[in-house]
Amino acid sequence: MFKTILVPTDGSERSDKAINNAIDYARHCGAKIVGISVAEPYPFSPLAESSMAIDPALYEENVRTLAEQHVRKIADAAQAAGVACQTATMMSFAPDEEIINAAKTYGCDVIFMASHGRSGLSRMFLGSKTQKVLAHSTIPVLVLR
Repeated sequence: MFKTILVPTDGSERSDKAINNAIDYARHCGAKIVGISVAEPYPFSPLAESSMAIDPALYEENVRTLAEQHVRKIADAAQAAGVACQTATMMSFAPDEEIINAAKTYGCDVIFMASHGRSGLSRMFLGSKTQKVLAHSTIPVLVLR
């Protein structure tokens, strides 16, 4: 049914579950995988500039490297399963928007993603990237808890 599966990852164990399910589905149905990881840029604040303890360029290089490691895990698992896969990383303060844009860019017809299962105040204050993707996606989203 689905031929191109978008799998966003943040490197968590929950994301690994989505990766494994997507690869298993793709292997059985002849689909391909598009793995993405969105690194969030340094949260620069002019007020905190003088007390900054970390170099923003170094921070961004590190989070970009980490994002590349996350998608490499998808590519390696897909290759081991004999599933076609391409990967991408990007920098953005709005990962949910990047996930939706990637689905359009790569012609995906479903998104397999994890939910961290937050509820109550933590969900309200932290927000839910999965919930935002669900609210704005025009294609099906399979959420794994």
